[in-house]
Amino acid sequence: MKTGFYISFLILLGSCSGQQERILPQERTLVESVYASVTIQPDSLYQVYATVSGLLDVNLVEEGDLVYKNDPLFQIINNTPKLNTQNAKFTLDLAKENYNGRAAILSSIEDEIAASMLKYKNDSVNYFRQKNLWDQNIGSKLQFDTQKLNYELASNQLKLLQNKYHRTKNELLTSLKQAQNNYQSASIATKDFRVESKINGKVYALYKEPGEIVTSMEPLAAIGSADRFIIEMLVDEVDIVRIAIRQDVVIHLDAYADTIFKAKVSKIYPKKDERNQTFKVEAVFENPPKVLYPGLSGEGNIIISTKENVLTIPKTYLNQVHQVKTDQGLITVTTGLENMEYIEIQSGLTSDTYLYKHN
Repeated sequence: MKTGFYISFLILLGSCSGQQERILPQERTLVESVYASVTIQPDSLYQVYATVSGLLDVNLVEEGDLVYKNDPLFQIINNTPKLNTQNAKFTLDLAKENYNGRAAILSSIEDEIAASMLKYKNDSVNYFRQKNLWDQNIGSKLQFDTQKLNYELASNQLKLLQNKYHRTKNELLTSLKQAQNNYQSASIATKDFRVESKINGKVYALYKEPGEIVTSMEPLAAIGSADRFIIEMLVDEVDIVRIAIRQDVVIHLDAYADTIFKAKVSKIYPKKDERNQTFKVEAVFENPPKVLYPGLSGEGNIIISTKENVLTIPKTYLNQVHQVKTDQGLITVTTGLENMEYIEIQSGLTSDTYLYKHN
């Protein structure tokens, strides 16, 4: 009796252990999405640069300060532009004096013109008097020719001096305009020793301390919006063609582990990052959390499409050639929408077909 019972128990145990786990396809709402890594950044974030080189004299702000457009941020020391501005001012003052005629340049030419005009008038009177006499056959040919030559020389000299005056005046005017431009440029360079904010926002980072060397190639600070943040997402290149503006995004931030945030795609950058083969996509919160900091990270899912009441099975029950294991053997199915766990069955199965995992 004991031996027969033992054999029956083994047969029953073997039949139970030989049963495979099976499931039925289920209807559900299926959401297809694209995964993206997430980093939070302030809107309008930019790096602050100086346009001149020198030593950082003083930081006029601290990290976390709110600033307004044109507020001073840094004071830089460099004496060279100040000296250039002084020299430009000296040159401008001299050019003004020369052009306005108080210097000897134009006034001396005016004196020469006045003297030449008197000589011209005198030689003109003598010439026409001698010409009238000569027309009446009075006087000698030598006297007439001499008066004519003097008249012509005086006329030419007067024209030369007048041309010289206008040419010199134009040259002085050009010099004055150049001096004004040089002085204006030097003045702007001097003002650049105080670096100012370009936007209303918050100081998120300071990169230099007083006494350090400042160049136009290194940033001094990072400034961005104080209350508007954007979501930067990195999307794999195989998925970027499926992304569009205004698509819904589901965001999970590490700092808010138990909260899901909704957002919408606002911008797609067209250039691929060759280092990690991704594209940058931006999104904006629909209802952002009350506290955000630059650099907060997390994960995002960009919703590509959504279907309700679709027949689905777990993706683990589908082999590589789109076949499922049933009581009738392997059946080829047509699939559609899918996410990380489930895939849509468009044809080949019904909700009453039991499925088994592939060995």
